Amino acid sequence: MIIFENPWALLGLLIIPLIFIWQNKYGHKNEGTLRFSSSNLISEHMKRRGRFRIQVLHLLQYLTIALIIMGLSRPRLRDSLQETNVDVVDIVLVIDISSSMLATDFSPNRLEAVKKTAKHFIDARSGDRIGVLVFAGETFIQCPLTVDQDVLLSLMDEINVAEQSYDGTAIGMAIANATNRLRHRVAKSKVMILLSDGSNNAGELDPLTSADLASNFNIKIYTIGAGTNQDVSFIPGRGYIRNEIDEATLKSIAERTDGQYFRATNVTGLKQVYDTIDELERTEIEIKEYTRYKELFGWFLIPALIFGLGGQTMDRTVFRRRL
Repeated sequence: MIIFENPWALLGLLIIPLIFIWQNKYGHKNEGTLRFSSSNLISEHMKRRGRFRIQVLHLLQYLTIALIIMGLSRPRLRDSLQETNVDVVDIVLVIDISSSMLATDFSPNRLEAVKKTAKHFIDARSGDRIGVLVFAGETFIQCPLTVDQDVLLSLMDEINVAEQSYDGTAIGMAIANATNRLRHRVAKSKVMILLSDGSNNAGELDPLTSADLASNFNIKIYTIGAGTNQDVSFIPGRGYIRNEIDEATLKSIAERTDGQYFRATNVTGLKQVYDTIDELERTEIEIKEYTRYKELFGWFLIPALIFGLGGQTMDRTVFRRRL
């Protein structure tokens, strides 16, 4: 973008038409003249050549004045640069894949509802490093921390309920494994989002012990209890199971790591939970704007010098006879 540091100088361009009017009306009276008894003594060719020389000299004068005025207005090319600093958040989604996640109180079932809402959350976290860890009686890394959302979303689609041989709910081991993934990260914010629909009944570590370990590495844990308040849920192919969400433990895990506990009893509520966490973990973006100027007056003053000297040279050499 071109701006003028001294825009008032452009008013000087009004001088040019005034000079033109003055030269045509009065200027020729101040020039040296030769009188002839008759204009027929001078050929038309000489007259045209004389008028052409005068017009060329005047044009060079006008160009010189205009270029000098443009140079005095100090035209500048302004280029704005922006420097953006983003504090990346490292997030691990820890998702329960025990058999109870097949319960149909969420449509079409708890696991599919969780996958859909988690993918919505991932889409909203552009630029963050996100990983996915799934757990039942054992823990599995579904996707390591990555900024590649396409890979992450693709791997989310492949999550299925654990086989019966791995069934159970090892919340403590899941937190410990997720902590291991986050503890050496240098991100300003390290977050774990743990979703479960049961209580810890497997694994070698107590959930609260694992939560204390995560807290030591400044890892914040948001916990989500997913499931309705009904006593039992129907699992296709596996019959009825008792709902055993250990809300007290999930709340304690969140409290010990400065996180929050949420309860989701339907798909809409689950989406709202992820949206709330998304807002809570938004990092501020610092933008520094730099303005760079490039002076352009030289592009006007140098041609003005050339035209000015060129006009004087032509006036004294080309358009005048040598003595």
